[in-house]
Amino acid sequence: MNKWVMASFCVIGSITSLTTSAMIKQYVASPQQSTWQMVTNTPLECRLVHPIPNYGDAVFTSHASKKINLDFELKMRRPMGETRDVSLVSMPPVWRPSESADRMTNIQFFKQFDGYIGGQTAWALLSELEKGRYPTFSYQDWQSRNQRIEIMLSSVLFQPQYNVFSDCIANLLPYSFEDIAFTILHYDRGDSVELNKASQKRLAQVAEYIRYNQDIDLILVATYTDSIDGKNESQHLSEKRAEALQTYFQSLGLPEDRIQVQGYGRRRPIADNTSPVGRDKNRRVVISLGRTNI
Repeated sequence: MNKWVMASFCVIGSITSLTTSAMIKQYVASPQQSTWQMVTNTPLECRLVHPIPNYGDAVFTSHASKKINLDFELKMRRPMGETRDVSLVSMPPVWRPSESADRMTNIQFFKQFDGYIGGQTAWALLSELEKGRYPTFSYQDWQSRNQRIEIMLSSVLFQPQYNVFSDCIANLLPYSFEDIAFTILHYDRGDSVELNKASQKRLAQVAEYIRYNQDIDLILVATYTDSIDGKNESQHLSEKRAEALQTYFQSLGLPEDRIQVQGYGRRRPIADNTSPVGRDKNRRVVISLGRTNI
């Protein structure tokens, strides 16, 4: 009997003492099978995947956002038919038998859904893997009351790809699609087609997101003026500003048919045009982004 098989029996025995005396069906990648793969590495998304033979994939994902975030999913080939209480335990690798198992938390996996963990518990999974341990999910098989299912995440070859994953998270954009999907920008007083300084910075963020997101399929641009000028002059200025933004978005590589611009002139004010503050609010452009892959 080889060392791996003997060690596997030790691990199974250890986990059994933490759960029940029921029969155990275990899913884990052997050291020879264990791989971790960075399948997405962009400023919008970081995705690290660990295939689990005969079970599915363990997936860590972080997205561009104002806050650092992390999601974990056990993507099962055959989703559970019943909601189950799940015990999460950190197991030592088989070659460190003197170490003890540490209970992490209890969670629920829901019927017909992949197993999901977010927040601090997801970060704790990464921490245990970095220590060289095997986070293990244990639950009663919904098809058999006399059998428990155990899914172990292997830490073999984890560290190199985890370093890449960490660098990816550090380089995520600090805003999400929802943060820039509806944006209102403003112009200084006068007849310039350039946005004010703060709005130029905001527009640059919108442009940066668009450069990396191939799913943006529609940009709506609506420009408005205050009422300081006459109707015709306001309409002409509004159209010039709309055309300038159309040219800007085309320069990002977006097809012309995905960009719709409209100048409304002094129509549709949102504030009182008799005050300077009200006119500053009315002198605006509204940019809306649409995407099909949500």
